[in-house]
Amino acid sequence: MGTGELIPRLIAQVGDANLGMSLAVKNGFITPQGGVTALGAQRNAMTAEQRALDRDNDGRLRTYDPLTNRTKLT
Repeated sequence: MGTGELIPRLIAQVGDANLGMSLAVKNGFITPQGGVTALGAQRNAMTAEQRALDRDNDGRLRTYDPLTNRTKLT
């Protein structure tokens, strides 16, 4: 899944729609009523690489590994 599929991607990752929606609310991606927040819209527009780099943004230079969907220090 690529950009524009935040909620379906999250549900597929956790394997349960209710849990996926709860996590999306907890992480601030959607409101409890189901509306997309500004943060959710921003994450929804990101590629897997951009999300991984954003997750691990600690100021150190990193590279993305598409096989593991993780970043490594360079």
